[in-house]
Amino acid sequence: MGTPDFALQSLTALNKNFNVALVITQPDKPIGRKKEIIFSPVKTFCIQEGLDCIQPDKIKNNKELLKIVREINPDIICVAAYGKILPQEFLDIPIIGCINIHASLLPKYRGAAPINRAIINGDTETGITLMKMDSGMDTGDIISSFKLQIDGIDTASTLTMKLADLGASEIIKLIKSIESGSKLLSTKQNNNKATVAPKMLKDDGLINWGKSFREIDKLIKGCNPWPIAFTHLNKQIVKIYEIKEHSSEKISQGEIKKIDKSMVVGCKDKNIEIIKIQKSGQRQVAGKDFINGISKIENPRFT
Repeated sequence: MGTPDFALQSLTALNKNFNVALVITQPDKPIGRKKEIIFSPVKTFCIQEGLDCIQPDKIKNNKELLKIVREINPDIICVAAYGKILPQEFLDIPIIGCINIHASLLPKYRGAAPINRAIINGDTETGITLMKMDSGMDTGDIISSFKLQIDGIDTASTLTMKLADLGASEIIKLIKSIESGSKLLSTKQNNNKATVAPKMLKDDGLINWGKSFREIDKLIKGCNPWPIAFTHLNKQIVKIYEIKEHSSEKISQGEIKKIDKSMVVGCKDKNIEIIKIQKSGQRQVAGKDFINGISKIENPRFT
């Protein structure tokens, strides 16, 4: 059970090593301004590999889905970024259990956006937790966890792929150990240490130029590839993809200047050079080209 690229890595590995009897993924959703229907990475893979794939609108109180899964009588159901909490009657179906591949070191960052939140909060490490699922939100017993360092250049996109690879590798090792006779052991989470990583919203990407360079840089990296960090220029949305420090004389917060051909903006503690930027409805460009295009704006400022 899964939908995005993070889930695809585990599905690919499972399909190479075991009999995947069924894949359950979220329904197709319209994307972008044109509302085009684009298949998820998991569904696309199922079509390519000829795997049975269903896309139920709901899991809870879905008698038809329960019937389908019970008839398969699965040993294990693997879940990776599926996006919905599973009811107990569903969790009770597999012989061994439902195992979740979660992209944090539980009980830290329970919820939909652990990767984004770890980067935005400036964490230096994260990891994968294999968890025996219960009917709560990432509250099940921990089977095992594996740490991974967060590099200073990591975005949510690059870190997702690293964690997806780690999760895929470890779920295969776990199932092979069960297959060879090992018992599935787990320990309860310490709920007193639990934190939540709620789903990312578009407004989470709004840049506050009164914050430090490090805070803004982490926000930009944690919001890439979605929702993309943004600011406003003359009441228009401008998306920021990449920045770096600029060692020029300090300018005020949000103030935009052209310095040595670079686009520079002030924040709380430093000047920031804008490397990649995009005006709403236009293509992404280099900061130095963007500032040339706004030369007619008097005293430009991000808000």
